Amino acid sequence: MRRDQGTGSGRHDSPARPPRPGNLPLELNAFVGRTGELADLAAALEAGRLVTVTGVGGVGKSRLAVRAASDAAPPDGAWLVELAAVRDPDLVEHAVADALRLTDHTHRTPRKVLLDHLAEREVLLVVDGFEHLVEACSSLVGELLHRSPGLRVLAVGRRPLDTCGERIFPLAPLPAPDAAALFADRAAAGLPGFVLDEENEADVAELCRRLDGIPLAVELAAGRLRALSPAQLLSRLDDRFALLTGVRRDVPPRHQTLRTAIGWSHELCTADERLLWARLSVFCGPFDLEAAEYICSGDGLHADDVLDVLGELLAQSVVTREEGPTGVRYRMLDTVRAYGADWLEATGDAARMRRRHRDWYMGLATWCELDWFSPRQARVAELVDCELPNLRGALEYCLTEPDETHLGQYLAGSLWFFWVGCGRLAEGRHWLDRALELDGDHDDSRLKALWVLGYVAVLQGDTVAALSALQECKDEAERTGSAIATAYAVHRIGCLALLADDMERAETLLRSALEQYREIGELNSNVLMGQVELAMALAFRGELADAVELCEDVRQVCEDHGERWTLAYALYVLGFAAWTRGEAATARELVMRCLALDHAFNDLLGTVLAIELLALFTAVEGDPAEAAVLQGAASRIWPSVGLPLFGSGNFGGPHELCETQAREQLGDARYEECVAAGARLAPDAAVSRALGTGPVPHAKTRRPPHHEGRTGDGLKQGELRPGQRA
Repeated sequence: MRRDQGTGSGRHDSPARPPRPGNLPLELNAFVGRTGELADLAAALEAGRLVTVTGVGGVGKSRLAVRAASDAAPPDGAWLVELAAVRDPDLVEHAVADALRLTDHTHRTPRKVLLDHLAEREVLLVVDGFEHLVEACSSLVGELLHRSPGLRVLAVGRRPLDTCGERIFPLAPLPAPDAAALFADRAAAGLPGFVLDEENEADVAELCRRLDGIPLAVELAAGRLRALSPAQLLSRLDDRFALLTGVRRDVPPRHQTLRTAIGWSHELCTADERLLWARLSVFCGPFDLEAAEYICSGDGLHADDVLDVLGELLAQSVVTREEGPTGVRYRMLDTVRAYGADWLEATGDAARMRRRHRDWYMGLATWCELDWFSPRQARVAELVDCELPNLRGALEYCLTEPDETHLGQYLAGSLWFFWVGCGRLAEGRHWLDRALELDGDHDDSRLKALWVLGYVAVLQGDTVAALSALQECKDEAERTGSAIATAYAVHRIGCLALLADDMERAETLLRSALEQYREIGELNSNVLMGQVELAMALAFRGELADAVELCEDVRQVCEDHGERWTLAYALYVLGFAAWTRGEAATARELVMRCLALDHAFNDLLGTVLAIELLALFTAVEGDPAEAAVLQGAASRIWPSVGLPLFGSGNFGGPHELCETQAREQLGDARYEECVAAGARLAPDAAVSRALGTGPVPHAKTRRPPHHEGRTGDGLKQGELRPGQRA
C-alpha cells in the first residue's frame, strides 16, 4: 500500500498509448472515484507550473497525484520523487537526482546537475512526502522552476510548500458513495465473493461515514473483514472512537479521525502484532524478512514467530508486500509507520531498536563489501541499491549519536564499492565528508574513510581534496603502523599521477602499492584495479606487451572469482592495446564487452571511456558520421563524470584522432551536425547505439573500408598510437 493510496476508479481506463519516460508506479488495484478531482487537478496543472495537493494523511493525495501525472504524460516523462524516507535536508537534491536516474561523477553540486539536466526538458516532477523537509524542498523546487521553463511540479503533502507561484489543491475525503465503493473493492480483494447487498449496505455506509471517507481508514476497515462482519466492525469502531477521540486537541479533527482509525486497527491487533508493528517502524524504507526477524525479535517476540505475525499485518494492510530485483520486500505506509514509531517511543525500546537496525545494516554493508569480489557482484549492487534508505538511516544514526562516529566512518568507507562502482560518487562524497568532520576514536575507521574519500575525489576530478585526504591518510597510516591504509593511500596517489599524465610517477607509486598489497595478502577489486591502472600507464608509454600481460592476469583472476566490474577496465586496456597493434576486430570486440559490463553497473566513467574508443574504431572502419554521433553522445556524458578525458593527453588521444579524421571526411558542418545528433541521445540510448542495438537518428554516410586498413588520411590503423595527440 502506498502512502495515501485508496482512491481509484469509478473507473478510469486510459486509452492505450506508447510508453513515455518516467518512473511512475503501476496501479495494482482499482482507482475508485475522484473523477471531478482528476479533471480539476489537470486544469490546475495546465494553468500553473507548481501545484501542491494538500490534505490529511491517508486522504489519497499520492494516488490522485500519480494518476494525474500519468494522464499528463509530458514528452520527457513524469517522475515520482518519494521523500518520506529522507531525513537529511542535504539529501533532498540527491533524492530528486536518484528519481530522475541521474548519475554524476563530478564534484558539481546535485542542484547544478539537476539544473543542467532539466534546462531544456519538458518534465513533470511529483514530489511526495516533503512535510518534514519543507525549507529544503521549497528552495530546490523554486530554483528548478525558475531556471527550467519546461518543468512542472506536482507536490504532495499535508501543507503547502509556500513557494512563489504555488497553486494549492486541497483534497477532501471521498464522498459516501465512492467510499462505500472503495470499501467493497478492497473487501472483495481480501475476502473473495464479498459484495455490497441489502444485508450489509447500511452498515458499510455508516462505517464509511464514521471514518469520514478517508481512504486509508476505509481500507484498514476493509482489511478486517477476514475476521469480522461489517456490523461487528461498526460496533468495535464505536468503542475505539470513544477511547481515542480528542486525545490531542492541537491537531485538526480529520487528523484525529485518521489517528482514531489507525489506533482502532492497532487495538484490534494481538499483542504480538502490535509489538511487531511498533518495531517495524524503525525501518526507513522497504525491508526483507531476514532483517525483520533479526531486528524485531527478542523481548517477547521469538524470531520464529515473526513471519506468522508479519503475515497477519499484511492481511490487515498495515504492511504491504512488493516484488523487487532482490526478491520479496515489505513496506509500511508512512502514516502507519509514524503511528508505530510513537508506540515504540512509548515502550522505551526505540533506542535499542535503532541500535539493532544499525547493527544489521552495518553487517549487511560489511558482507556486501566482501562479496563484491565474487560472482555475486551484480546482486550485491542491486541489494545495496534497494537497501539504500536503510543504509542512510544507519549512517544518520551513527553520525548523530554520541560515541558512534567511528562506526559511521567505517560504514561510509565500507560502501566504497557502491559509491565508486555503481555511479554514486556524489552521495558517497556527502557521507564521507560528514563522517570525517567528526572526531572518532578509532584510527582504522578514520583511515578507511580517508582513502575512500580520496578515491571518490580522484574520480570526481577534485585533485586538491583528493591529495589532501590521501596524504593525511598516508601520514597517519605510517604513524600508526597501518600497512593496509598505507597501501591504499599510495595506490590512489598513483592514480592521481596517472590522470595527470605523469606516467613515471604513476608507475612507481602503483608498483609500490601492488607490492604492499602482496606483502599483506590483500586481494580484491581494488587491488586488481591497481594492476589495471599500472597497465594503463605502461600502455600509454608504449610498453604494450607488459600492459597486456598485466591485464590478462587480471582477466584470469576476475574469471576465477566471477568479478566483472574490474574486468571491464582490463578489457578497456586490452582493447586499447589491440587497436594500437592494428588488431581492429579484436579491439572492437573487447571494448564492446567492456561497455556492456560498465553500463550494467551504471559506471559512467567506464561507459564514456569505452564509447570514446568505439567512436575512433568506427571512424577508421569507414563511417565518420556514426563516429561523430558517438563522440556527441560521449560529450553529453562527460559533464556527469568530470573533466572530459581528465584533461589528459593520453586519455584524450583517441578522441582527437577520431575528430581529426571525421572532420576531414565529413567537413566541419556535417561533423558538427552529427555530434549534435549524438548529444541528444540519453546515456541508455547512447550505449545501445554504441553496441549496435539502438536506433539511428541520422542518415548514415558509411564509406567502404579503405585498402589495407588505412584511414581516411592515409594512416594505417595504429600508425598514430591512440595514446598520443593527433
